[in-house]
Amino acid sequence: MPEGNKTEKATPKKRQDQRKKGNVFLSNDAVAVTTLLAGYMTLRLTMAGAAEHLGNFFRLCMNTAQTLPASSLAGQLPEILKEGVYALFMAIGPTMLAVIAAALGATFFQTRLLVSGESIRPKFSRINPLEGFKRLFSMRSIVEAGKGIIKITILLVIIYNFVSGCITAFVNYLDTDLTAVCGDILQRLSSMILQIIIAFVVVAGADFYYQWWDYERQMRMTKQEVKEEYKQVEGDPQVKGRIREIQRKMAQSRMMQQVPQADVVIRNPTHVAVALRYKPETDSAPVVLAKGLDELALRIVKTAQEHNVPTVENVPLARAIYASAELDRQIPPELYGAVADVLVYVFRLNNRDLAQELGGAGHGGDRPPDRR
Repeated sequence: MPEGNKTEKATPKKRQDQRKKGNVFLSNDAVAVTTLLAGYMTLRLTMAGAAEHLGNFFRLCMNTAQTLPASSLAGQLPEILKEGVYALFMAIGPTMLAVIAAALGATFFQTRLLVSGESIRPKFSRINPLEGFKRLFSMRSIVEAGKGIIKITILLVIIYNFVSGCITAFVNYLDTDLTAVCGDILQRLSSMILQIIIAFVVVAGADFYYQWWDYERQMRMTKQEVKEEYKQVEGDPQVKGRIREIQRKMAQSRMMQQVPQADVVIRNPTHVAVALRYKPETDSAPVVLAKGLDELALRIVKTAQEHNVPTVENVPLARAIYASAELDRQIPPELYGAVADVLVYVFRLNNRDLAQELGGAGHGGDRPPDRR
């Protein structure tokens, strides 16, 4: 895919998919410099204690060698070895733990605690000579080579300055106490390490920005990829439309099956039709069983006629019920009176005793309700 076609930012779904594969943003230089800084600071803080433990161990070795005969030294070796391991751990253990913690912290901070085995699975592309040749001359390889040259140059310059300073000071070391000489060399060595850390922090900062930019560049998508992903997530609009059409037809089919159970269908003669049911023993108010417009309204009327359900033409009432009442729900209270008139008329035509009960809510009489 030409790089110029990838103009869209990566979607959250793509980022999540790439994260599952272990493809996340990570700057190894940032991890390295964090580790180096943590080791240096821990070593500075624990240097006195480390020197004390190592000194005690060496004194133990010297005293043992002076006080015990040669024949007894073999029996003391396990104890000496045990003390040596303890002294070594106390000397370098804190630094090693700090380095490990810093490396894990810097890595998990960038990857947001990602643990994935996908990136270490064997892949043919890693041993494919053609793919290896492409990676060798890729932009990333050029950048990595440039970083390596910069690091080596920085190290050489700083080490050269350190050695030059020591050579200049060697003349003065001839007339100086050994303790002072060791202290001066350690101070110079500490200064050199600090300079290396500062230089590497600058390089790591640049690498962090570059890795972020390169990661975002690789994650970019084409407009077509965004559309395809949207279809996968939200569904194809044509398929969704077809599903909605099927659902609508199924709902209409269920609704039409309820028309024969209606007590009356109120219509406007061809555009609106509403089927109502009123069972005093179960319904506290008339319930809408079906409603529809145009072709669906004609189907409701036809089904009602086929099952001998009375049909009444009342233009304003049909429109009002259709606009304000929901399927399988009771009609609004403001329509009780008008609907009662229709039900009284229908029930009296059928000689239903219920007409007398509803008569008080309507206008009464045997005349049909308003058909305007």
